[in-house]
Amino acid sequence: MVTLKKYHGLGNDYLIYDPNQNRELLQERQIQLLCRRNTGVGADGILSGPVFENEKIKVRIFNPDGSEAERSGNGIRIFSKYLKDAGYVKEKCYELWTKAGPVQVEFLDEDASRMKVDMGYAAFGADSIHAVGFEGDMINESVFFCDNFYNITCVSMGNPHCVVFTEGIDTLDLGKTGPGFEHHPLFPDRINTEFVEVIDEHTLKMRVWERGAGETISCGTGTCASTVAAVLNGYCPRGEEIAIQIRGGVLYDTYLENGDVVMRGPAVEVFHGEWRE
Repeated sequence: MVTLKKYHGLGNDYLIYDPNQNRELLQERQIQLLCRRNTGVGADGILSGPVFENEKIKVRIFNPDGSEAERSGNGIRIFSKYLKDAGYVKEKCYELWTKAGPVQVEFLDEDASRMKVDMGYAAFGADSIHAVGFEGDMINESVFFCDNFYNITCVSMGNPHCVVFTEGIDTLDLGKTGPGFEHHPLFPDRINTEFVEVIDEHTLKMRVWERGAGETISCGTGTCASTVAAVLNGYCPRGEEIAIQIRGGVLYDTYLENGDVVMRGPAVEVFHGEWRE
């Protein structure tokens, strides 16, 4: 029997598996079963933690296919709210460690339903996203995907992203296009792909295909990567907050002069319960 809690951040939902309250470690097959919408609990992934090590608070992030992700913006906010709800964190600001390193979290209200996260440094070189066949920065590069050429800007937020600026994103068939990007030979480790429409210099609209998950209605690192790409391509100003409209709501991101990206958004508890395989 496994005890779980479920939270969501603008519709991007995660199950929280606390190893301090469970005896067994989740296996890949169990993660897949839990995340299935129709025959399991249903989630965009699982957050496993907290793990306390050398005065650090750590979390592991798993995709629905059982693979491990380096970082998740919504997952960080969700897990931070859980830590506050469960009494693990009492401070207004604290540091959380992911596979990609630490992030700084600031709670903006008493119930920890809103927070600001310094997601760390944005990188956009081919080596940072493990792309093959390219050298240097990948900004507005023309690449052949799915029988078409697309101009792409690649950004690492600790995990790799490919951003495509286009129009009419509501009509895109991501079920057809997304896998072509995720599994392209250019990205042997696979990649998250954002399709972004520029509304104005302070507003973007985004849809996302996440590796190991498919289309999700919200992706925090995806909005961060889209904000960075929009600044690099001259669509949005640097150092000013950008509203990114996603299917689950709106996230607010700022690409700072020092290279860090700050994200502001909510997290909500959905339920808690027990699962028997």
